Amino acid sequence: MQITVKLFASLRTNRFKVEAHTCEKSTTVEQIALKLNIPKEELALKLINGRDANLDQKLKDGDVLSLFPAVGGG
Repeated sequence: MQITVKLFASLRTNRFKVEAHTCEKSTTVEQIALKLNIPKEELALKLINGRDANLDQKLKDGDVLSLFPAVGGG
């Protein structure tokens, strides 16, 4: 199946901004993060098609997965 992955802020470092990915049916958010060498501890916000998602949530063909790191500030 085909999904689109969008990375934000520091997760883009040495990676990409938006990229199409081919993956197996029933692939989870966590599996995509692992494939991209992003530790789950670095993921603060995970969205599938603009809606909150969990690491164990399965992706479907055509989904857009957006991954955000924790953002610090004062």
